[in-house]
Amino acid sequence: MNSESAGRYHSDWCSMMYSRLLIARNLLSDDGVIFISIDDHENADLVKICNEIFGESCFVCSAIWRSSDNSNNDAKQFSGDHNYTLIYSKQPLWQPEKIQDENKRKHFKNPDNDPKGAWFDGNPLNSPNYRENLRYTITAPNGNVIQPPKNGWRWSQETLKQKMETGEIYFNADQTNIKRRTYLCDMEGLPPSSLWVDLEVTGHNRQAKYELLNLMPEDVFDTPKPVKLLKYIIGLVKNNKEAIVMDFFSGSGTTADAVMQLNAEDGGKRKFIMVQLPEDLDNSLVHAANDKKRVLKNAIALCDKNGVPHVLSEVAKERIRRAGSRIKNENPLTSQDVDTGFRVFKLDEGNMNDVYYSAGEYSQDMLSLLESNVKSDRTDLDLLFGCLLEWGLPLSMPYTSEQIEGCTVHTYNDGDLIACFDENIPDTVIKTIAKRQPLRAVFRDSSFSGSPAKINVGEIFKMLAPDTRVKVI
Repeated sequence: MNSESAGRYHSDWCSMMYSRLLIARNLLSDDGVIFISIDDHENADLVKICNEIFGESCFVCSAIWRSSDNSNNDAKQFSGDHNYTLIYSKQPLWQPEKIQDENKRKHFKNPDNDPKGAWFDGNPLNSPNYRENLRYTITAPNGNVIQPPKNGWRWSQETLKQKMETGEIYFNADQTNIKRRTYLCDMEGLPPSSLWVDLEVTGHNRQAKYELLNLMPEDVFDTPKPVKLLKYIIGLVKNNKEAIVMDFFSGSGTTADAVMQLNAEDGGKRKFIMVQLPEDLDNSLVHAANDKKRVLKNAIALCDKNGVPHVLSEVAKERIRRAGSRIKNENPLTSQDVDTGFRVFKLDEGNMNDVYYSAGEYSQDMLSLLESNVKSDRTDLDLLFGCLLEWGLPLSMPYTSEQIEGCTVHTYNDGDLIACFDENIPDTVIKTIAKRQPLRAVFRDSSFSGSPAKINVGEIFKMLAPDTRVKVI
């Protein structure tokens, strides 16, 4: 790659990341947070992009993940054994979940049999920033005058006095200074470290490769992330059992696997959204380096076996299906209520035919164009989920379909919406739907033989389900 093409690639990469991260910020909940994995090459530029989009006040941390368990002896300069994970929040002062690690609490002791239990006195007493109003002296019972630290004390005189009364702050043996006693029973946990170097906790790349080969021996992904890493990241978010986890670079689908495993372990109801461009495996094979060609060929062979197009998302879907089955099989007594299902949506244009002419531009020979306002290649499900999007309903709720007098009737979330898109629907079917009193009912224009039939539908719902919102597309 020459310098000109390299510069063009870098510019394209920055443009792609900027637009994607802008959308990501808009999608985050007010207490949401984003984790972005990146290597040395683009870390500096990504920080600039994120500072502009999220704001410097929403920068949380640049964590370092030890991605390799063994140095690369063939490296020309340094062995790249780590990746960065940039963390930004939607709002400033986001707080991660505290870590419960008994190994990091061994310094808590109780040598004086304090009734509150184990303690240690190593926490700082000084203010992290200079505060003139916190620079005051303390007089010990023996008359010693204790001078303030350079930046001042951490608390006001009134607060310090209260802490002394409770025993949290006390004088040392010769009363030349004060100490702060921190009790284990008061600790909610420890702040997580920005160094993710414990391979047993966050995994490494070689482990990720082996765990995926165990699930997919076809060897179809070359650089997957370890499930441990994603589980650790999700665990850093407070109250995450109901979280919606979105991965903008789905790749091998590790995030979906991690979400399902966490749900199986703690009974959570987390949901995942995986986003992946339709990467053409055949095209990738043409441009791939020799060490990646084998993996791409394996992925293409798997697609052929499953009778699906040669795109990366099809391979990831197979991984998610197998991961869900494995969770059910390995934990039959505890995982039967774990939802391992998922729906697949492809981005497309709207379901309705485009209108290119104003009313005065239509002529008699164009009447055939008006036979249907729905595009000819749209299925019932296309129309159903298009209506869900228009009404702002979630796309993850239960859905069923049934045959009523030869018509296909779709029921979404037990009556949030009932739809039938067949042509010339009998009144008896309309009445059956109305008697169920759904919140919303949807039909298409061709479902009725003419205007009188359409008017009759409105009257049926007024009589049997007056609170139902009826829509004809």
